[in-house]
Amino acid sequence: MNDSIYLSIQNSPRFKELVRKRERFAWILSAIMLGLYSGFILLIAYGPHILGAKISPESSITWGIPIGVGLILSAFVLTAIYVRRANGEFDDLNNAILKEAAQ
Repeated sequence: MNDSIYLSIQNSPRFKELVRKRERFAWILSAIMLGLYSGFILLIAYGPHILGAKISPESSITWGIPIGVGLILSAFVLTAIYVRRANGEFDDLNNAILKEAAQ
């Protein structure tokens, strides 16, 4: 590709829309993960009795284990949400931008 194609892509309203949507979505997902992680750390600091409480009287598992596993799984879920949108809406916008630039 030559410089004129790069400039036409960079100046394209669709490209600006793609960048804006992708950045906003990434920031939202990052804020969600940061909130979950911060909440977990605050729970460790200020509510260790909650994390140390047994799930049931007969169990040796405390609430900290499923909450910690849930935090890890939430990272996978948020990643899957991003990948799904990236492979759908963002790829469609990207293909439209490339078709427009090729003309």
